Amino acid sequence: SNRIASMEFVQELWQGILDVDYKAPSFLLAAAAIAWQPTWWNIAARAEYRTHWLTKLAGSAKTGVYILSVAILSMGLLRDYLFYEAMKEQKMLSWDHDVADIVGYSLMGLGFLLVGTSTWALGWINTFLGDYFGLLMKARVTGFPFNVLSDPMYVGSTLAFFGHAVRHRSPVGFVLASFVWVVYWAALQFEGPFTTMIYREAEKKKKKESSK
Repeated sequence: SNRIASMEFVQELWQGILDVDYKAPSFLLAAAAIAWQPTWWNIAARAEYRTHWLTKLAGSAKTGVYILSVAILSMGLLRDYLFYEAMKEQKMLSWDHDVADIVGYSLMGLGFLLVGTSTWALGWINTFLGDYFGLLMKARVTGFPFNVLSDPMYVGSTLAFFGHAVRHRSPVGFVLASFVWVVYWAALQFEGPFTTMIYREAEKKKKKESSK
């Protein structure tokens, strides 16, 4: 009977995903906000690395990071609001409310744990792209959660979105949470090599200066 219940659970979710109104303005706005979030901060941070535009504007690199962090968090709140609006406007599944709450809150808790411990391990400056401002870390962070996952911040954020989708029993929530991960994965293809390049160039510069 557990197997039958599991099959029904999956079938209802799949049917719900097929029935999502992908042309609904609320869905399109949420998807656009999800795609825009890491896109704009990568553009802004790369421009900072090359031209120091935000450092010049803010008066110092640290202040520039704080300004960027406020902008990232503000845009994140807007994205989250649009995600909720999209879920509210479309149909819910008939899953057991209590079970959905337990699973949803568990996923959210794990997600927030990964995001929170990542921020603690990196510090505020390096969580919000401080290395693009020339504020480099002395050594690679290897403690929890980076000893478990290579990208715990993005994994944690994605889990939190899935948690909200489960708690609201929302097919459109599942679709958008999946899109969150696709967007983060794409962002990592740019961020990873660029961050490696920043540290490589800094090391070259250090060696050059020490050999003088």
